[in-house]
Amino acid sequence: MTVTSLGIPRRLLEFTIDGDPVRAPEGSTILDACRSAGKDVPTLCQGDTLTPKNACRVCVVEVEGARTLVPACSRKAEAGMEVRTDTERARHSRKIVLELLASSVDLSTTPEVAGWLKEYEAKPDRFGPDAARVDEQPRIDNDLYVRDYDKCILCYKCVDACGDQWQNTFAISVTGRGFDARIAVEHDGPLTDSACVYCGNCIEVCPTGALSFKSEFDMRAAGTWDESAQTETTTVCAYCGVGCNLTLHVQDNEIVKVTSPHDNPVTHGNLCIKGRFGYQHVQNRD
Repeated sequence: MTVTSLGIPRRLLEFTIDGDPVRAPEGSTILDACRSAGKDVPTLCQGDTLTPKNACRVCVVEVEGARTLVPACSRKAEAGMEVRTDTERARHSRKIVLELLASSVDLSTTPEVAGWLKEYEAKPDRFGPDAARVDEQPRIDNDLYVRDYDKCILCYKCVDACGDQWQNTFAISVTGRGFDARIAVEHDGPLTDSACVYCGNCIEVCPTGALSFKSEFDMRAAGTWDESAQTETTTVCAYCGVGCNLTLHVQDNEIVKVTSPHDNPVTHGNLCIKGRFGYQHVQNRD
């Protein structure tokens, strides 16, 4: 038996992953079990603070007896299940998905994707120069963050974070059909004319950099963004008494962006506009 943070006993399930016996708490997903067992299964749309959406299909694995490949991020582990994560079928599926994604959008700021493309021998350029691409200019209509649809993979994480899973603002949703589908505010207008409250929780969950701090976007454009030179310091937001944790990302003695620890029991990675963007006064040298 194991115990959750609430003290509720949870039965341990026994099954196998790639032939190795594993035990995982009841309710765990296959991806949870794989990570606990040290198995590397790639994923883009899965978020540790959100309900799985099964959108990217990079994490598919084989389960004995299942007709199709299953998404490890959402399929619950079952006792006696036989999971295989690195079969030829699973690898081929991941290769195709990565090729389709990388041929249509810019994944240059997506962590780990370069390694996955190499590992699975994915060749996005095999579709030729006429392959459909988003090729849309970044939308810069406010001073806080940028929407770069050329990097969006439609994982829906931002929609969920803005909607009923966290913020309950419902400022964004999916518009369009097929290749023209995109994340947008009402009437696909400027962000400043929408219901957005600029909490930035959509930025927190975006896996590709399609949503980014204006400060990060400007520094990347200038070639000065350097994560290896940045330090991270976690502190407590001073704007109110809730006690939200902030992680300050500092480069060259300047705060360049603010995130929040996902394991914090107060915020779970979420902040308001003051906590996320209200740091300019700290470095005002006037």
